[in-house]
Amino acid sequence: MTAARLSSCAIVFVCPRVEKTAEYYREVLGFRVVEHYEQAEKFAALYRDAVEIVLVQANQGEVLPNRERYGAGFDAYLVPDYPDETVESFYNEVQGKGAQIVQPLETTPYGSLEFAFRDLDGRIVGVGHVKKEDGRFFGSKPVT
Repeated sequence: MTAARLSSCAIVFVCPRVEKTAEYYREVLGFRVVEHYEQAEKFAALYRDAVEIVLVQANQGEVLPNRERYGAGFDAYLVPDYPDETVESFYNEVQGKGAQIVQPLETTPYGSLEFAFRDLDGRIVGVGHVKKEDGRFFGSKPVT
C-alpha cells in the first residue's frame, strides 16, 4: 500500500473576539474572510493564496500566544512561493497597513530571509523562506 500524501495544512487559531480578529486579517494582512458566525462553534475561514487560517471563538480560558505561554516559538509560519521578492513585498505591504513588526526583515543565522509580526490577539507570526546550503530556497527555483 502506498502511503497517503498530505498537500496542505490549515492553521487554527482560537480567538477571544473572532469577528475583530477576522477584520484584522482582512484589513491589515489581505486575507479573504468567509464568516460562519451563526454556527454553534462560531468561526471564520481566512484565505490568501494557498494559505488557510481558521479562527474559532474561545468559549473559556485565556488565549495566550506561544511566547507568552511557553517563552518561545512562533504561533504560525507563512512561506511564500517566490522567496526573496515575495517575503520583502509582503513585509512592505503589511508594514504599510500598520502591522506590528516584532522582528524586522533580515537573513537569520540559519539562512532564512524572514520577519515576524504580532497579530491583534498577540500571536507572533513569522514569514520567510529557508535557504538550502546550495543557495536555493526550499521549494523554489534556483536563486540567480
